[in-house]
Parts: sequence; structure tokens; C-alpha cells
Amino acid sequence: MRKRSGFTVIELIIVIVVLGILTAVGVPNFLSWLPKNRLKSAARDLYSNLQLAKLSAIKNNADWAIVFNTASDQYQVCSGQGPDNSWGGTDNIVVKTVILNNYGSGVGYGHGNATPIGSTFGDEITFANNVAVMNSRGTGNAGYVYLENSSAAASYGIGKRTNGLIVLRRWNGANWE
Repeated sequence: MRKRSGFTVIELIIVIVVLGILTAVGVPNFLSWLPKNRLKSAARDLYSNLQLAKLSAIKNNADWAIVFNTASDQYQVCSGQGPDNSWGGTDNIVVKTVILNNYGSGVGYGHGNATPIGSTFGDEITFANNVAVMNSRGTGNAGYVYLENSSAAASYGIGKRTNGLIVLRRWNGANWE
């Protein structure tokens, strides 16, 4: 008698059934996790870009700013105001442009069902003229930016205080953490 190696048809069917069950359980969990993770990623990137602007302003001994555009769901990290000497103009010296739609899952400006961290939401950006300015001392104007995800009931508030402290807060359904 020769020894035959390999799998029987029964063993293969059992493996396929087990993989099917694991997939049926795992895919819905993954699909509910993905939008929340994309929103969290966008919030952390904005937090990092605020830090970048603050540290670059200190390093270069010059004002830097993040200019928010709610109409196009994007923001720009800028190292200079350009010839018109205004952050709100279109001639800023842009270091980086971030388009919120590129994160997917409906990430954009918004606050969902959250309450304002300050006194009001405004247009989802409470910085004056929708510009967060960092000066050479690492301080500047205060305000918040609210990000939400249309496919998940979550929102984040990313802000800066006048003393330069940058904060990232998540709405847990009842209050900001």
C-alpha cells in the first residue's frame, strides 16, 4: 500500500465553510470601522498640520497660517501671504493643500450632533476669517475646526488657543473628550 498525501474533499469543504463564516462576521465590522478610521485620520492630519505651521513659524521667525475653505472642503498650509499681504487671498505661498474628500467616507467640515466647544460653530470654523495664524513665538489667534463623517455619527474638534496650545477633541455622543 502506498501512502497518499493531500487533502480530502471533505477537509477542503470544511475549510471553505469556516472561511465563509469568518468573512461573514468580519466584513460588516470592518465596514463600520472604516469610516470612523478615515475621520480620525483626517482629524489627526489637521492636528499635525497645525503643529507643522506652529513649528515652522518659530523656526523661520515668520508668520505661517492654515487657510480653510469650506466651499471646497479643503485647507492649505501657507508660509507667506503673497503680494496682496492677506491670508485670505489666492496668492498665498502654499506649502501643502489637503482635500478632505480624498479621505473618503464623507469626511468634511461639520459637527454632526455635537455641541460647540466654544460659543458657536460658525461655518464649522471659528478662526477669524477661516484662517489659523501662527506667529514666530508659536502663538496666534484662537479657534476650532469641526470635522464630521456623513456615514458615521462621529465628529472631531481640532483647535488652537491663543497661547499656542493645539488640541484635538472627539465627540463621544454626550460631551467632548
